[in-house]
Amino acid sequence: MTTPAPLRIGMIGAGMISSYHLVAWQRCPGAEVVAIADPSDAAAGGRVGEFGIPAVFADAVAMMDAVRPDAVDIAAPMEFHAGICRAAADRGIAIMCQKPLCPTLDEARALVAEIGDRVPFAVHENWRFRPPYRAIRRWLDAGRIGRVRAFTMDVMTGGLIPDLPGQPPPALRRQPFMAGMPRFTVLEGGIHQIDALRFLLDGLAVVGARVARLSDLVVGEDTAMLLLESPAGAIGTLSTSLTVPGAAPRSSDTLTLVGERGTITFRDWVLSCSDGGATETWEREAAYQASFDAVMAQFAGWLRGGAPFETTAAENLATLALVDDVYRLAGWPGDR
Repeated sequence: MTTPAPLRIGMIGAGMISSYHLVAWQRCPGAEVVAIADPSDAAAGGRVGEFGIPAVFADAVAMMDAVRPDAVDIAAPMEFHAGICRAAADRGIAIMCQKPLCPTLDEARALVAEIGDRVPFAVHENWRFRPPYRAIRRWLDAGRIGRVRAFTMDVMTGGLIPDLPGQPPPALRRQPFMAGMPRFTVLEGGIHQIDALRFLLDGLAVVGARVARLSDLVVGEDTAMLLLESPAGAIGTLSTSLTVPGAAPRSSDTLTLVGERGTITFRDWVLSCSDGGATETWEREAAYQASFDAVMAQFAGWLRGGAPFETTAAENLATLALVDDVYRLAGWPGDR
């Protein structure tokens, strides 16, 4: 039996998040990263040395023309996503693009319509692939708590609380670009939780929203409170803030799902159910990396003719539409 040729991946973007992508590709059987593109020589060179990538380019299009990869994995800044996606589609190259696909819903819809089914086109939305959320979905499918009737999710961090004299706060040391985002915590971070809730509840609607900017270190909103409803009538809230004194810089999600017969709780990386079954526990960084591993594995399987990828670009428009609903209902950005 002939072994299929490895999938040849072109990595675009060498920023902080790219290391998780590259580890995941190393762990994906039958795939190899053959080139990386980033305008920063230092960033790209660091990834080349760390991961043994054979070719490096300053320009994504030049990389695609020279290497002709089977797929590109786009982890460049959001404002460059559409142009890179179009260039890949024009060359018949499959696309995996980091979320959010575009700064606005209208731009994303236009991009998805333009590319159509010319190439496989997916959005890297890894939160729903986190092991705890996959476990919760299995518990729900097994009927452990019956139909979900209410839910709460909280993500409270001190990421924008200064902690070192003369230095940006932890969130901005990790990802400096966030300081200038006019749409910030919902579009950049809350989009993950919104998509995870969509996944767990078979859909979601935003019925109320308020956002606020509590830190002078960012231009966009850093706090948001959402009122949500599932298609089956469960009501719930999603609350997130990066300006919580005393909170850890990278707090984990806290989730409670109240069902007809029981309650599922996820807190501090421990998942439990009121039915008395065994709890499940994860280590943060291992679970975070595992979500990237699962995304790459499913994407590679799709390209080889396997099951469709969960968050295709067309499917992910539903999540971006909910983000758009948040800003519309909250009147943000606006005159404040």
